[in-house]
Amino acid sequence: MNTSSSSNGAAFIDLDRTLLSGASGPIISAALRNAGVVSATRLPGEDALYRIFNAVGESLPSMLLARQGAAVMKGKARHDVVAAAQNACDDLLQLVRPLAASVIAGHREAGRKVVLATTTPNDVIATFARRMGFDDVVATRFAVDEQGLYTGELDGPFTWSAGKLAAVRTWCSHHHISLSESYAYSDSVYDEPLLNAVGFPQVVNPDARLTVMAAARRWPIVSFDNPDAQAKPPLQSSDIQKVGLLFARPEVFPFVKFSFTGVENIPSSGPVVLVANHRSYFDVFAVALTVAKSGRTVRFLGKKEVFDAPLIGQLASLLGGIRVDRASGSDEPLTHAADALSAGEMVAIMPQGTIPRGPAFFDPQLRGRWGAAKLARMTNATVVPIGLWGTEKVWPRNARYPNILQITSPPDVQVVVGKPMQLESDDPDLNTARIMDEISLLLPEEGRVAYEPTDEELIRTYPSSYKGDPRAEAERRPGTD
Repeated sequence: MNTSSSSNGAAFIDLDRTLLSGASGPIISAALRNAGVVSATRLPGEDALYRIFNAVGESLPSMLLARQGAAVMKGKARHDVVAAAQNACDDLLQLVRPLAASVIAGHREAGRKVVLATTTPNDVIATFARRMGFDDVVATRFAVDEQGLYTGELDGPFTWSAGKLAAVRTWCSHHHISLSESYAYSDSVYDEPLLNAVGFPQVVNPDARLTVMAAARRWPIVSFDNPDAQAKPPLQSSDIQKVGLLFARPEVFPFVKFSFTGVENIPSSGPVVLVANHRSYFDVFAVALTVAKSGRTVRFLGKKEVFDAPLIGQLASLLGGIRVDRASGSDEPLTHAADALSAGEMVAIMPQGTIPRGPAFFDPQLRGRWGAAKLARMTNATVVPIGLWGTEKVWPRNARYPNILQITSPPDVQVVVGKPMQLESDDPDLNTARIMDEISLLLPEEGRVAYEPTDEELIRTYPSSYKGDPRAEAERRPGTD
């Protein structure tokens, strides 16, 4: 890699599995425990998540664990954390990849600032960054009160995925740095926003998903290990939807007990519209796992709020998601979905359009929008119904994130795939009713009978910001568009 020409760019380097050969978390956690800053008791599943991280890279559960860091540190003294983290530096330096120091030196010789850009909290990694010769750190920052104690909140963005890009943009603005003249190094597909924003993305030790993405975008893969390796693009591949197959790892979700039935009903080829009921933000994960077991790939058609949501938005985008902005009234998303089906792909839709809330969530009669039926008829695609049950126990609507701490007693999530069917009628109402009836038949008996929920159960079906009467919304009309 040639970094000799001077510019007003910078080099942003990721930490875990990029600069380091493994995860920094176990080392930093051990230092904090040994200093008595945090409890000696590990979080449920913590060691397993670190092992998965070292093997396959970042996962959504590992980031959910990291996201809870601010709450875990609430009430702790900042100076105690900084002091304890210094004891981790020597062990972290042992994980630094052989060529990392020369890459840092090369950029500095070219006149570029070199910045460690990481999700890891600033207070536990800043000392290490200085010892490595970095000019600055862009990292997650925990808010501190006047007494120097952590408040349990973040001071700025959680510097992961789009949040990392936002923090880097702020840093560039303060230092008059041009992103278009900057480099970014990462191993993780979740750093796609930053890699895509800089002029010179560099892929290091990529996870399988980033390998596919780098192939599609012709991003060079470089080595921080092998002095003889040359930066080169990987073999070309445009099938980025194969990332869906990478979620067929039950160990990535130790907080869920999945059962899958009827996966063999998904046709091995040809255009297919997958239709499922909608109970939780976790539904996208459940459908992705199901499709991965079938050996095929899928594109999700969903409202734009799904793509803007934390964690689930990244997954939907990686799966080639087609964003629907209902306010625009545009037919473009339906056209894109039809084009995908014409090419023999699968498209997944939640015909209800949104998670029912209030009493409608417990209504045994499922109501859907026309979109799935219209799409299947206009493309002559096969329709495959999927019944989902229990996903709301993993991620209820009133929670910002799924509950990943249910390791010892994970909730049951049932996924039942029904028989393929063809829609013969030209009446979208009849076709939609048939789709919803077929989905309903795949649910357990308790999902097909009337049920009187408690107020607590009703509250879980509303967004966390909802303050009204949980029984006021007797019916959630899905609409027809």
